[in-house]
Amino acid sequence: MLEEKQGLSCPSAQPDMEGARVFGVIGGSVEEPRVAYLKESAAVDASVFEKLGNVQPTHVFRFSAKCEEHRCAHFNGQRCTLAQRIVEKLDPVVDMLPPCLVRPTCRWFAEVGGEACRRCPQVVTLIPKSDDKLNQAARVEPLRAATTEICDRPA
Repeated sequence: MLEEKQGLSCPSAQPDMEGARVFGVIGGSVEEPRVAYLKESAAVDASVFEKLGNVQPTHVFRFSAKCEEHRCAHFNGQRCTLAQRIVEKLDPVVDMLPPCLVRPTCRWFAEVGGEACRRCPQVVTLIPKSDDKLNQAARVEPLRAATTEICDRPA
């Protein structure tokens, strides 16, 4: 795991965050989403979002971006509490670490290691409100919206 944690990236970023890049495409089903990891990261601009119509970019892509630390509800001043909750509450969905462009700078990997990576393919950034395991892991009390955003930045 990385000793130096400054400059780490969030593997569940919003598309408008600083340095946001697509590193995966969401497939699978609503009940069991799975991320297909890209071989090269991609910057996505407004023209791509326009082509999505009414579909939220976070329903199609996984983004990474510079971790916003204190601006994020999951950051406790030292680490990302979401990474630990994902490891505690979600079962692994892969046996081997998936190929991932984010891993060298990933905060989750730096803080909790490969156990986060073995769960990462099931993580989607914007998920409908429910009481499934992903929502339970993502939830920061009090729940502030009708949806749970994995990187839940204050407005």
